[in-house]
Amino acid sequence: MDWKVLITVFSAVFIAELGDKTQLATMLFAADKEVSKWTVFFGASLALVVATAMGVLAGSFLSTYISERHLHYIAGAGFIAIGVWTLLRA
Repeated sequence: MDWKVLITVFSAVFIAELGDKTQLATMLFAADKEVSKWTVFFGASLALVVATAMGVLAGSFLSTYISERHLHYIAGAGFIAIGVWTLLRA
């Protein structure tokens, strides 16, 4: 296992997920006094695992047709576009 990659991916995803709507939705579900906190935890965890698996599969599939360098450019342009869109809506 490449620990540098593991730590980089963990850090990036952890920071990206803090305070996003997924975390807020999970917090709202957990605030319900009649709901098991473990059920909320496992449901949210399973959703993140499935969404992450879809991302890994999509990345693996795309990498067979598009070079890694071009994927980096596409991802960067996508993040910039989302940032601009967010600024314009603010």
